[in-house]
Amino acid sequence: MGTFFREMLRADIYKRTQGRIARQATFAGLALAIGVGLWRLSTIMAGKGPGYQYALPGVLMLLNLWICYRVVNLPGFADFLIAVEAEMNKVSWPTRSELFRASLVVLLLIFSLAIILFGFDSFWGLFFRWTRIL
Repeated sequence: MGTFFREMLRADIYKRTQGRIARQATFAGLALAIGVGLWRLSTIMAGKGPGYQYALPGVLMLLNLWICYRVVNLPGFADFLIAVEAEMNKVSWPTRSELFRASLVVLLLIFSLAIILFGFDSFWGLFFRWTRIL
């Protein structure tokens, strides 16, 4: 556990030029998620004075930003994010028209299946009422 805390106190960036977008997006997501929780803490502490309402969440937010910065620069996690970004660069993304056609097929299939299932449900419901099973 000592190496983890030692790593959290470092200020350098592990493999600075690699996996930059994935690390920035991960940092933003982590910081935003915890920041929303701290904003909620601030609203809960509204009646307890400005020290509790603003200072405590502010200090915790600064600590949050530092921890998020360090987490995305931990060697193991940073290597994972670098590999994720490398794989995302290999993806063949669809064009706008391909995306539109694929979405249209999915929506039509969903509505068709919903209509078919409604028909089956109606048929069996009428059948069971007619035979007085239900």
